[in-house]
Amino acid sequence: MKHAVPDAGSQAAPELTSDLQPLMSRFQNASEPYVLATVVRTISVTAAKAGAKAVIDRDGEIVGGWIGGGCARAAVIRAARAAFEDGETRLISLQPEEFLAELGVKAGDEREGVQFARNMCPSQGTMDIFIEPVLPRPNLVICGASPVALALARQAPTIGFDITICAPSEDHPAFPGQGRLLDGYGLDATGNADNYVIVSTQGRGDLAALEAMVEQRAKHIGFVGSRRKIAALKAKLSEKGVETQKLERIQGPAGLDLGAITPEEIALSILAELVQIRRQDQRVAATDNTPSND
Repeated sequence: MKHAVPDAGSQAAPELTSDLQPLMSRFQNASEPYVLATVVRTISVTAAKAGAKAVIDRDGEIVGGWIGGGCARAAVIRAARAAFEDGETRLISLQPEEFLAELGVKAGDEREGVQFARNMCPSQGTMDIFIEPVLPRPNLVICGASPVALALARQAPTIGFDITICAPSEDHPAFPGQGRLLDGYGLDATGNADNYVIVSTQGRGDLAALEAMVEQRAKHIGFVGSRRKIAALKAKLSEKGVETQKLERIQGPAGLDLGAITPEEIALSILAELVQIRRQDQRVAATDNTPSND
């Protein structure tokens, strides 16, 4: 399915390629991921020269800039798609087959962080292209204004989370200048960023917050409270007709078991768990790509 893309205009010819910053800003403002491909080195004759850039959307299409013709395009798009999957930068070296043979590598090999690809163009030049994924910042939805919620709002931005606070309007002054404030628990659309939800209402709207949040698109829904309390709340939600599959999304007690006691320590344990969840796929991808010593 084709994703919505910020208006980039038509593809410019190489000599007419304009500044890509407005395009990249539109992607970022729309919480749309993109890849910036930059030619960092060329040897011999190549269509694009060092410094040439292109923006690639998550459908694998070049929507701005230019980094050469079809010879470079296929390798760059393959690398861009891989970068969307694992969030990692990579360096692609596009070389003629005989040059690869001289190095003792073949297309698809990786050595010391460089991934090699074959240049089949008549020019037979070499291009090194840096692939940089720019992914939306994850969004932490904090329900409630408890001491743990306040600590989360202070700590989460320091490790790369945007925050959205769902709490009664009378509690909003407790969050001065921190994130997006919504009255109550009616979370609206939050763009394309990954959402992580922590319900830390602690007796003030527990049921209402959970009922609203299980309907949201979120990678994780955590509840700050005891297992007994979570079980009781799930039972009440079940009586209200909430499906079992949705109830199973509620995880808790929120946070890793670090022996946390204070609100700040509990917030830290919760953020540690969110980082663990967020980076899980990337760690697996990194492990899969690590050369074996066997």
